[in-house]
Amino acid sequence: MEGLNIEQRHGKARVRVARVWRSKQGRHVMVEWNVSISLLSDCINAYLQDDNSDIVATDTMKNTVYAKAKECSDQLSVEEFAIQLAKHFVSYYRQVTSAIVNIVEKPWERVHIDGQPHEHGFKLGSERHTTEVIVQKSGALQITSGVEGLAVLKTTKSGFEGFIRDKYTALPDTRERILATEVTGSWRYSYESIFNIPQKSLYFTERYLDVKKVLMDTFFGCPKEGVYSPSVQSTLYQMAKAVLSRFHDVSSVKLKMPNLHFLPLNLSTKDNIIVKFEDDVYLPTDEPHGSIEASLSRIPSKM
Repeated sequence: MEGLNIEQRHGKARVRVARVWRSKQGRHVMVEWNVSISLLSDCINAYLQDDNSDIVATDTMKNTVYAKAKECSDQLSVEEFAIQLAKHFVSYYRQVTSAIVNIVEKPWERVHIDGQPHEHGFKLGSERHTTEVIVQKSGALQITSGVEGLAVLKTTKSGFEGFIRDKYTALPDTRERILATEVTGSWRYSYESIFNIPQKSLYFTERYLDVKKVLMDTFFGCPKEGVYSPSVQSTLYQMAKAVLSRFHDVSSVKLKMPNLHFLPLNLSTKDNIIVKFEDDVYLPTDEPHGSIEASLSRIPSKM
């Protein structure tokens, strides 16, 4: 039918795989990944002419995840695994022009018993390491890493005042409140080709841990005095700016930080005060909550 344009992709979502590496010294390393794959490919005849001969079956994609995990004899980062998967699809199949691989790593953490790291024991943590890798047949590359579920809270050094007031405003100004949020963050790396990514083993895992530390250090401030937050917006900006300042191979940062409210609690009857709020008793609530997000990127040089 003339006058129509079709854009299409297909893939496999939520392929779960776990991989264990066992050293000769007896220590085990374990990861669990939730993998989603999307292929941009020349399979238009499947849509228009009932011809499936150019389709990479999604079941094949699933099996490829397990096969590639098996081939990884040495421990590697979730970003490296995503790059390997994407490179496979664009090089192995002539029909595939681009491969998009998204992976969420489940936060299994090594346990410590009597102060000693356990050789093969793990517990489930909280925040999740994420990545999205896009590889084109030409070798062009985009790598974005991130964190989900990074829950942070400080009981003071936070306020909110001077905002717009009108007939609908009931919120009072304050310079003393709890600040709590669950950070969802992502950062784009500046590497633009599969041929110029760092070759250091577990580079991206180390970078993930370093970025997460900078985000938390900026949120909390120094251990004794902390740092004052005049708004979630201001804190978000300082966190993103700190990442760009510290890591020169990061080109942009996006943060989403819902304001999870802890409401001052006062309880009374007509004749009696049951609870008088004195910066001590709060009602935690996460709905409704404030929704704050922003992205920060480097301005390209004109040189």
